[in-house]
Amino acid sequence: MSFSIIETGGKQYKVFVGQKLRIEKLIGEPGTLHVFDKVLLTANGENVVIGAPYVSGAKVEGKILQNGRERKKIVFKYHSKTRYRKKKGHRQHFTEIEILE
Repeated sequence: MSFSIIETGGKQYKVFVGQKLRIEKLIGEPGTLHVFDKVLLTANGENVVIGAPYVSGAKVEGKILQNGRERKKIVFKYHSKTRYRKKKGHRQHFTEIEILE
């Protein structure tokens, strides 16, 4: 099984061909290709290449499927005995991609 570990949006993801995943928002229209050049590790069977910090010459291509926003998460701050309550909602932007190669 071959896979790679890429870095995008300050996070690291283990990806393989055909996988669909949601990552931090990328600039681009649905249907366009995006190249991830920050590849930390590539593995193809017994052949494993570890970068320091990135693997030189390695890249992962993905197709942007959609841009959207997650469901609302409630942020509630509370201090006991002081009548302090704050309620706020947050919807994080995301990009859904499919790994092509």
